[in-house]
Amino acid sequence: MRKFIIEDNRLIAPFNEPARDLSILNKPLKIHHADILDEVIGPTEVELPLSTIYDLPHIAPGRDECLVYRDSLYFDLEFLSEFVEQARTSGLPSRAVLPASDAAWMKYAVPLSRLEPVRDMSGAPLHYPLDLWYFPHGYVEPRQWRDVPIFSDYREKGYYNVPDSMSNLKPGGPQGTAQRDLDLTHLLTERSALSIDSWVHVYFANIILGVFSRGSRFEEYLSRHNLFALKVLFRAILEQKQLLSCSKLVQVGEGTIIDPSAVILGPTTIGRGCYIGPGVVIDNCVIGDSVNIAQGCQLMLSVVGNNCFLPFRAALFMTTLMEYTIVAQNTCLQMCVVGRNSFVGAGTTFTDFNLLPTPLRAMSARGGLEDSGQPVLGGCVGHNARVGSGMVIMPARMIESDAILIASPDRRVIAKNISYEESDHHKLRPSVARLHKRRYPRHAESEAAYLEEWE
Repeated sequence: MRKFIIEDNRLIAPFNEPARDLSILNKPLKIHHADILDEVIGPTEVELPLSTIYDLPHIAPGRDECLVYRDSLYFDLEFLSEFVEQARTSGLPSRAVLPASDAAWMKYAVPLSRLEPVRDMSGAPLHYPLDLWYFPHGYVEPRQWRDVPIFSDYREKGYYNVPDSMSNLKPGGPQGTAQRDLDLTHLLTERSALSIDSWVHVYFANIILGVFSRGSRFEEYLSRHNLFALKVLFRAILEQKQLLSCSKLVQVGEGTIIDPSAVILGPTTIGRGCYIGPGVVIDNCVIGDSVNIAQGCQLMLSVVGNNCFLPFRAALFMTTLMEYTIVAQNTCLQMCVVGRNSFVGAGTTFTDFNLLPTPLRAMSARGGLEDSGQPVLGGCVGHNARVGSGMVIMPARMIESDAILIASPDRRVIAKNISYEESDHHKLRPSVARLHKRRYPRHAESEAAYLEEWE
């Protein structure tokens, strides 16, 4: 089978980088694709990239078996395996679609994205086509494509409870009673796919459809396979550890040092050459290589990239840190995404709950703010950004790549999105300001163009 990639060069805010270069489960999306495709269809030769699907007959005019996908599309092993199996079984030219009847796709894949529905005669959406195709005998015209619906097979699970008076109940039901809305639950999937068009999709791919769904799948597998459950129990007894802390569930890389007082619950993956200090609590996380997590830190349902540093008492909940990032002491990040080579100062808090019952809006694929569909959502920090100590970032706010925020009486609470032009380093004298180089411009300017401003 030949593999063709449609390049998507649009930059994802606030990172100002194509989706293929953003980290998903501690590896760039393009590497994630390569690993999964090697497992599903085997190693393939490097082909010329496509601009659109309609370039395929010009680049590959033969009748070879082909798989084509857009490089900003996230899918996991289970999703791709299901699609390829169905497509190959049919022997027909096929395109993957997300059924509109699947609540998980409607909650995570559709909001903020550029996916356009195919509608029925009444105008109701039937499904949302993905840029993922299979051709058994070379390219054919769109009228010959067969839609292959892929269902997520989701399960609804809660992740924490709050008083009904805060968010679970809203007035306006029959005869003045309250009705349930926006329960703090998630739909955890057996297979996952997203079009990465917003930073919120990066959050979904890493956390909700990533480590959180991985944990759910493990629980379901454990409940259905008694022999595996006995193996886990035997391993825990042999190692004299709590069931969720045994080596069947917690994988640790070579050269990693873990203090005996640390509590690590699986399924968790820890890379090579890490240090886990005393009193650390880690629950269902992916930790990269050469990560330093100092004493008293707490991490739950989070992804930490290679070479990150968390000083004492830092806390991550459902948060993604890309590589070479520092989150200083006493800092709390909930449902956030932080880009590579960034810094978040001590005591800074990212809030995730709107105190007033208004929708949480985030940047969409269309470049404007749209309802994210989430009752709680943290913030996002781009690449090479610096956030000072003691700040409060309101829910769903973005801080653009290369921005610097210095805490002051005038800037303590971040209540709006912050662009690079609003960075505090512009207020400093030029000899100091030029020490901070812009590495991720909003548009694809050449390096000479955006370094010229410092000359």
